[in-house]
Amino acid sequence: MIARLVTRYLLLFLVVLIALDIVAYIFVGRIYASELQPALGTPEYARAYALAMRNVAVTIALFNLPLIALVGLLSHVLARVTIRPLEMARQRERDFAAEAAHELRSPLATIAALAQAAQAQHDADLHASLTTIENTALDASEIVADLLTLAREPTKQALHREIVDLAILTQQCAREFEKRAVNHSIALVVQTESALVAGDERRLRELLRNLLENALRQARSVIRLRSLSNGRIAEITVEDDGTGIEAEVRERIFERFYRANGSEGLGLGLAIARWIAYAHGGALTVSDADHGGALFRLKLPVVTTR
Repeated sequence: MIARLVTRYLLLFLVVLIALDIVAYIFVGRIYASELQPALGTPEYARAYALAMRNVAVTIALFNLPLIALVGLLSHVLARVTIRPLEMARQRERDFAAEAAHELRSPLATIAALAQAAQAQHDADLHASLTTIENTALDASEIVADLLTLAREPTKQALHREIVDLAILTQQCAREFEKRAVNHSIALVVQTESALVAGDERRLRELLRNLLENALRQARSVIRLRSLSNGRIAEITVEDDGTGIEAEVRERIFERFYRANGSEGLGLGLAIARWIAYAHGGALTVSDADHGGALFRLKLPVVTTR
């Protein structure tokens, strides 16, 4: 982030500096031309004028070099001063999320265990209440796990990597969602092509489930799920025929806790999905689908078996 900010500062300065250099060069050239005007028609004075203007250009360039270096140094200092409070705030946010999640995990696990143990009793009302408690505790535990994930940096060290065929993973996830799609009167169209990646199968499955959950909420009549590879990049695409996603919020939907109007959940699913993509050295984007709706595209580097 600091490097990008320094680059922007320098580019802005260079644009202004080049404009000033051009103005200075033209100004000096006109002064020289006005002084030598009577003799500029002769070859000797014309060569002298050209040589003088080259010296002017060299002088301007030599003056610019230390100036650019100084501005670069000052830009770096300014960028660090500007970014540091933001980095500290983000670190505090990660620390808070991690600490809160750790504190919540143990009591939730205890609640779920007690509810499961008490279900052995035969009282129907008690059994139903305990089932509700258990399901609620398990749902809360999943939220805690999501918060713990987002509190970590998306690096390969956070993964349990192995060779994963995205075609098999796509087919398995599609089978999980087939019945739910039928219940919603939605056709689930699947096209798979073998694509091997070095990834965490559990995490990639979680990513694809999150995308399918989102598509199931948005689709009107069809979801298209596809895996493919061009030899260098493996892709999974999830396309729905819903209302689509407005261009101005396409990046915001990947932010934690972001929810569109009327959407369910806490707004963690797509944030988790992009975290997993980044941890694998890949990317997750969204665009307009050809048939309307949204098209989510996961890109991961292919692993070769040779």
